[in-house]
Amino acid sequence: MEVERNILCIGAGYVGGPTMAVIASKCPGYRIEVVDINEERIQQWNSGNIPIYEPGLDEIVKQVRGKNLFFSTDIQKGIKKADIIFVSVNTPTKTFGEGAGMASDLQHWEKTAHTIIEYADSNKIIVEKSTLPVRTAEAMERILKASNKGITFEVVSNPEFLAEGSAIRDLLEPDRVLIGAHQTPEGRTAEKELVDIYAHWIPREKIITTNLWSSELSKLVANAFLAQRISSINAVSALCEKTAADISEIAYAVGSDSRIGPKFLNASIGFGGSCFKKDILNLVYIAKSYGLNEAAEYWEMVVKMNEHQKQRFVQRIVKEMFNTVADKKIAMFGFAFKANTGDTRESAAIFITKQLLEERAIVAVTDPRALDNARMDLKGIDRKVIYEPDPYKAAEGAYAVALVTEWEEFKTLDYERIYKSMKKPAFVFDGRNVLDHKKLYEIGFNVYPIGKTQLTHFE
Repeated sequence: MEVERNILCIGAGYVGGPTMAVIASKCPGYRIEVVDINEERIQQWNSGNIPIYEPGLDEIVKQVRGKNLFFSTDIQKGIKKADIIFVSVNTPTKTFGEGAGMASDLQHWEKTAHTIIEYADSNKIIVEKSTLPVRTAEAMERILKASNKGITFEVVSNPEFLAEGSAIRDLLEPDRVLIGAHQTPEGRTAEKELVDIYAHWIPREKIITTNLWSSELSKLVANAFLAQRISSINAVSALCEKTAADISEIAYAVGSDSRIGPKFLNASIGFGGSCFKKDILNLVYIAKSYGLNEAAEYWEMVVKMNEHQKQRFVQRIVKEMFNTVADKKIAMFGFAFKANTGDTRESAAIFITKQLLEERAIVAVTDPRALDNARMDLKGIDRKVIYEPDPYKAAEGAYAVALVTEWEEFKTLDYERIYKSMKKPAFVFDGRNVLDHKKLYEIGFNVYPIGKTQLTHFE
């Protein structure tokens, strides 16, 4: 069968792999290749044990791999073949130099641009899939136009809006697909190429087209707004604990307002993941670079509130356990930054575990998917860490359970069995407010939720 289009994705991570798998499944006439310099990761994508856990991803990959979806380390060959190149490389927050701690580190992205110039021998559409600062496409265009090969590159922006744990559903049934392009004949032609890809399965009214800069900035703003809601409800949770108000009742009452809505109003130990913090700090840096200091300070407070919420959780554990956790075993239920993923990037569990270790606690970590990543995150400081896949064993002899990831498995455990195996008095610190607090109290636990009155057996 004749191939309609050759699509290349540079970067086989959490965005590139799932996105290309879904495009391959919905566009059988397109040939999709995903390339990465990480040979081990490519081997995993080609094996029976793919490197990313996402519900539904494994099945889709198996359906299309070897048919019209391919994984390779041959970047040179991929670039030569491709009509459309998605750039989905890592753009972490800088840890050095100007903008350290806030600005995006674009070194991988720039190296990719130079690699495209080196090997391209025909016109290409370049699609920004990585999250990038606004006006980054301009820099990429300058690099690409430095080529004297007589070929043209049209850059478009197509940011991802995937939530880990539901990425496949988000790809199959998105709220919207955003495509930003230059408002020129060439830009609109490139825009149409992308619209045609997504129109294979997404209604046209859900495909939003904008100018290039609006698309780039929309991604940062969307994540900032979502994170802002989490920090806002968490700021109120601390007040609830002092006043006997209930954060769940407040969230329900406030979320019932159609102007506000109920989503992202669950009080917790805060947001994690690779996107929210990085994108907000990026937004802060951009605002500061334009002299918009008040706007920068506003968004910076969203991150500060999130860090405070994690710190507050640890302080509460130490305070309620008689001001010391030294040599006390604490069972950490969950290490992934959220349920249904093995991803631990910016997970609250990393901060909480490190703080507990500084207090000389013994931490028993249990998680259905993230123990391998936990070992990497805590490497070199984990002398007092136990990695235990069985939550019942993790809780044996523990003084407290600290629930930090809202895995469904943790909600249905036999907590009477857990209580019997623990030291007394036994504590539960529910960092996600997903457990039955009244039932835990009746079993005998001293229960400390977020933003609710504690239930204790102390005088």
